[in-house]
Amino acid sequence: MPEPGKKPVSAFSKKPRSAEVAAGSPAVFEAETERSGVKVRWQRGGSDISASDKYGLAAEGTRHTLTVRDVGPADQGSYAVIAGSSKVKFDLKVIEAEKAETVPGPASVPAPAPAPAEAPGAPGEALASATEEKGGSSSPEGSSSAAPDGSGAPDDPIGLFVMRPQDGEVTAGGSITFSARVAGASLLKPPTVKWFKGKWVDLSSKAGQHLQLHSSYDRTSKVYLFELHITDAQPTSAGGYRCEVSTKDKFDSCNFNLTVHEAVGPGDLDLRSAFRRTSLAGSGRRISDSHEDAGTLDFSSLLKKSSSFRRDSRLEAPAEEDVWEILRQASPSEYERIAFQHGVTDLRGMLKRLKGMKRDEKKSTAFQKKLEPAYQVSKGHKIRLTVELADPDADVKWLKNGQEIQMSGRCTGGGRGGGPGGSPGRSPCLSPPMFSTATGPCLSPPPHCPLSGSSFPSFRFCLSLFLLFLFGSLPLLRTLPRPLRLHSKYIFESVGAKRTLTISQCSLADDAAYQCVVGGEKCSTELFVKEPPVLITRPLEDQLVMVGQRVEFECEVSEEGAQVKWLKDGVELTREETFKYRFKKDGQRHHLIINEATLEDAGHYALRTSGGQALAELIVQEKKLEVYQSIADLTVGAKDQAVFKCEVSDENVRGVWLKNGKELVPDSRIKVSHIGRVHKLTIDDVTPADEADYSFVPEGFACNLSAKLHFMEVKIDFVPRQEPPKIHLDCPGRKPDTIVVVAGNKLRLDVPISGDPAPTVIWQKTITQKNKVPAGPAPDASGDAAASDEWVFDKKLLCETEGRVRVETTKDRSIFTVEGAEKEDEGVYVVTVKNPVGEDQVNLTVKVIDVPDAPAAPKISNVGEDSCTVQWEPPAYDGGQPVLGYILERKKKKSYRWMRLNFDLLRELSHEARRMIEGVVYEMRVYAVNAIGMSRPSPASQPFMPIGPPSEPTHLAVEDVTDTTVSLKWRPPERAGAGGLDGYSVEYCREGCSEWVTALQGLTEHTAVLVKDLPTGARLQFRVRAHNMAGPGAPVTTQEPVTVQEILQRPRLQLPRHLRQTIQRKVGEPVNLLIPFQGKPRPQVTWTKEGQPLAGEEVSIRNSPTDTILFIRAAHRAHSGTYQVMLRIENMEDKATLVLQIVDKPSPPQDIRVAEAWGFNVALEWKPPQDYGNTEIWGYTVQKADTKTMEWFTVLEHYRRTHCVVSELIIGNGYYFRVFSHNMVGPSDKAATTKEPVFIPRPGITYEPPSYKALDFSEAPSFTRPLVNRSVIAGYNATLCCAVRGSPKPKISWFKNGLDLGKDARFRMFSKQGVLTLEIRKPCPFDGGIYVCRAINLQGEAQCECRLEVRGGWGDMGGSRRGNTRVPRPPSPLQCLSDLAGSLAMARCNRMPMAHGPGTWKDAGQATFLLLSVCAQVCILGWGWGGSIHRAVPLR
Repeated sequence: MPEPGKKPVSAFSKKPRSAEVAAGSPAVFEAETERSGVKVRWQRGGSDISASDKYGLAAEGTRHTLTVRDVGPADQGSYAVIAGSSKVKFDLKVIEAEKAETVPGPASVPAPAPAPAEAPGAPGEALASATEEKGGSSSPEGSSSAAPDGSGAPDDPIGLFVMRPQDGEVTAGGSITFSARVAGASLLKPPTVKWFKGKWVDLSSKAGQHLQLHSSYDRTSKVYLFELHITDAQPTSAGGYRCEVSTKDKFDSCNFNLTVHEAVGPGDLDLRSAFRRTSLAGSGRRISDSHEDAGTLDFSSLLKKSSSFRRDSRLEAPAEEDVWEILRQASPSEYERIAFQHGVTDLRGMLKRLKGMKRDEKKSTAFQKKLEPAYQVSKGHKIRLTVELADPDADVKWLKNGQEIQMSGRCTGGGRGGGPGGSPGRSPCLSPPMFSTATGPCLSPPPHCPLSGSSFPSFRFCLSLFLLFLFGSLPLLRTLPRPLRLHSKYIFESVGAKRTLTISQCSLADDAAYQCVVGGEKCSTELFVKEPPVLITRPLEDQLVMVGQRVEFECEVSEEGAQVKWLKDGVELTREETFKYRFKKDGQRHHLIINEATLEDAGHYALRTSGGQALAELIVQEKKLEVYQSIADLTVGAKDQAVFKCEVSDENVRGVWLKNGKELVPDSRIKVSHIGRVHKLTIDDVTPADEADYSFVPEGFACNLSAKLHFMEVKIDFVPRQEPPKIHLDCPGRKPDTIVVVAGNKLRLDVPISGDPAPTVIWQKTITQKNKVPAGPAPDASGDAAASDEWVFDKKLLCETEGRVRVETTKDRSIFTVEGAEKEDEGVYVVTVKNPVGEDQVNLTVKVIDVPDAPAAPKISNVGEDSCTVQWEPPAYDGGQPVLGYILERKKKKSYRWMRLNFDLLRELSHEARRMIEGVVYEMRVYAVNAIGMSRPSPASQPFMPIGPPSEPTHLAVEDVTDTTVSLKWRPPERAGAGGLDGYSVEYCREGCSEWVTALQGLTEHTAVLVKDLPTGARLQFRVRAHNMAGPGAPVTTQEPVTVQEILQRPRLQLPRHLRQTIQRKVGEPVNLLIPFQGKPRPQVTWTKEGQPLAGEEVSIRNSPTDTILFIRAAHRAHSGTYQVMLRIENMEDKATLVLQIVDKPSPPQDIRVAEAWGFNVALEWKPPQDYGNTEIWGYTVQKADTKTMEWFTVLEHYRRTHCVVSELIIGNGYYFRVFSHNMVGPSDKAATTKEPVFIPRPGITYEPPSYKALDFSEAPSFTRPLVNRSVIAGYNATLCCAVRGSPKPKISWFKNGLDLGKDARFRMFSKQGVLTLEIRKPCPFDGGIYVCRAINLQGEAQCECRLEVRGGWGDMGGSRRGNTRVPRPPSPLQCLSDLAGSLAMARCNRMPMAHGPGTWKDAGQATFLLLSVCAQVCILGWGWGGSIHRAVPLR
């Protein structure tokens, strides 16, 4: 049974290689398979190649040849050969005839280097070129197998490689580079690439001056490039190399060879010492690449298969050294060292030949069977190391890493020693070491020994003394069976000549080299302890930080104290970089800390464990300071206060205030404050000396905010006392001045005024209506055009002296102040000054600018595997300033951290977001930015998920084949994509043809499908693809062509087990008997009962291609009997018999009587029922009822006899008795009841009842609650209720329109305690009319009536629809005549008024004739006009 982790080898022992051929010449490609008889297919461009004049196909044993005759430019391209699950690709390049001379070697000669083994599902041999530098020879041009179109991707990719490393040659001292390209379009995370030399040596640990590993990623072609660069090549660099690529769910590898052109001398490099495992106390240990379970590790099974051994003469070992002789004399553990030392590249082939050569093995004198070369065990399991000695009495020592495994604990045995091997003189104990453990020797009896238990110590002591004196020597005791003691770490077992070391609960400390020493000989082995994979329970999260901030990545794994690796952009972060990175472990949590982030720290960080990896992105932005509010120029007068205020984005930023370039020192009059993000400079009692340029410089930023302070000196000239008022502004006149203020800032307008006497100042705001300016580029319209969008409604007087908007007026000035300006404060302010001499007026325009409104939620489209397109609309209001751009952010749905996607503002209204992880749900939001600042974020977009195409479906199989159909089934793909599957597509093509035809229209969600209308006899290939939101995935194809032809199969009934016995069903229950069968073509099914064909409509037979069903909707007793089903195909048939038993309730018992009554007891007898119900009687139920209450009580249940005694009866009461019979269906519908009551007399006392005068309680019927008119909805059950009293109990009759309803099954009548109920089941419009309830007894009769209206029209009987109403269809003439005839008949019999007209008809015959004729005409007329004479009934 193969190990679960081992990769199957390739089906090819020799593979075709890419070649260059001159135009007009033939091209021959050869391939050899491991065994003969394997079907080999040749393909070109994904299509099979068949033998023709152009192509020649030959097969000879294991050798297969493809010949391309008369090669031309059209033959250039990619070819492939397929055998089983292995596929090898190669290229044919056609060159011109004059260039053919420069091409080394014809195409028919295969390359000397062996081809590597394929991994399962690996792509064909896509070979990469190995370029050489500094004296190295370059590889041939034809060795590259990249796609001819230059895209670098194969036409039919199966594995991960796009371009594989190729064999290379280099001279000693030169340099060479091996390149491997991996397709990254379908990868969620960067792949992991490892370079090995030989089988074990990881070259990442050897990287240095002469060996470098490089990796890069091309975003345009989405291809990863990995390079191995060897400089100053030495002879020891020659040999086999391997490149391994792994992702989360894929693995691929490629082998290549390096040849160094220089004589290879005998080397003394011991490669085993480079990768031999050390103890846990050392610096580290090597983790095995094997995935085997506990047991022997077969090194020969790990060697790759290769083609026949061919080497260049330059690679041969020196003549004086015979490699064959060296390998024959060496141990298997030395094979690799010898192969590397002597430049052997096909070690597998040499070992095959070496196995066939006779070898004189040196027989060991101490061991009959040695330890295996290696063992492997999972952590926590146990392992047994067993050797077999030539001398059973020999002493054995067990060593671990060269140190003897010492005994520990108290020694309970003695004799020949207390050590593992029984060395003499180690313990003074008397008992021999029958069985030894790491805690000391022990002697215990076998499990079956009768003396085991508490008496065992005396038994052990006596047995030891007896054998000591009897034999004089104790070696015989070694042959006795020893039980195991599992509580020790090391258990040493000695049974005959076998010596076993058992290591229980293996840990990493047990991963070491072990030796068993007997005398002067020893045998060695290595034990590999395999750790369970460490899984990631909480992944890393993306982070966005500024330069200089602290970064901490946190990840949680499944095992505490697990070994992990931190990587940045695929490069491991080692402990040597602790000055930059700090690693922290906290139980299962692992932290990576970067104290001060720089721009170079941006990238992808990964935490890798043995069971997976977690990936996160770190984005580092430059530290920028945004100015939300700059300082503005001020004009103030003497003794006033000047305030400069600015607001920046970082509240921790400090700054310096400058006056004319010099630092401003605060004092009692000049104050500097810093509150949050606001920096303020306040100057009290302004003087002319304070007029200067003021600046604020933030610390650490190249930023300078400047403003100027103007001192306004008011000069008052002597004027006459009668001076008209005047407003002193810099720009007087009627043209308004615009004052811009940022929302949230303080607005202060100082208006100097003059006039004598002192004028009155009036502030007014013009109320205007203006459309809100949408976001977008700044308009080019002039101010006059903008003013045309507004019109004046009214002026608002501003006179408050306190509050947010206030006016303060002094003798020489008027101050208008707005605290925290808002959008509503924008407008034209009119300042008017008046005095008796005159007036003056100025208009001031105030404009409030703000950040834009938040945009609407962005929309997501074109979602791909790692990208999407984000679109949004501009904000409804741009804040009074043009929108400069937008900022886009994203986050994972379950996260709270938003990450900025763009550093520069986005000018467009759409953006393509990339670098997302497939299967993770994201959300997007957008900010709008203008000159004032950034808006609030928009609402988050609808969550979306990047997804990739699914993998191929699995387990595609052909389920059934007929002459025209093929039934297929499969299982869902292993990777369906995060968004789930949309369905599957099925295609087919003829054998030898490359055109695929769609078998089904659209997609199917089922995993099984029947393909119909296929040509009979055709050989077809079928393939199935899975589809999801990202598109179709890879197809899975049937392994062999399917012949569309039905196969004859003998008919066979598969009778279920429960149908092989008697089938019992109750009367009225359905019978559904399903019997599967087989047979092709479809067999003929025949059912019979008691030898006669089935007849009647009650029994139906339903047949399908795979089963037959006998169905009875409601079973009757007559359906009981023996049924037989027969299948027939031509002259072949099969039969089955079924016994059906229909059971019913039994009839009541017969002839019940009271046999005897005594005391409190009564003896009853009865006879069994006449009808048992077609099944046995299970028992009887006996009940009693006293004559006073007549309430029945159960006395006996499930009583089996036909006579019983009822006891504990009450004296003075009379009793009736009844008996029910029971079977499996239930009790009988009726009971057998005693005719006369049985009186239980009181003994010795005769009761004489008093005589009373008989009272007459008779009363004529009267309705205490009459019927009431009702209106009901058609189709719902309706009830009519009334209450009646009368004595004796009156007889109740119900009538509708004079017709008696007693025999109509659609009406049910109930009477309980005088309450009468008539239930009408699902009434229709014809059930409407006058209902009469009549009560009759000996004293008289009474009746009451009501009218019932059934709403809902004739909807159930047809009609037309008009809008929301339905026009009912009138009753047919036949229905009208039927109702009228019934009414006339009742009127004639009962002499009562008719339902269709008033009055009482004297002559029923004349009335019948007249009304029939009238009603017929009316109904026919109404029916012909489609119910136009009826009113429309609303739909309900």
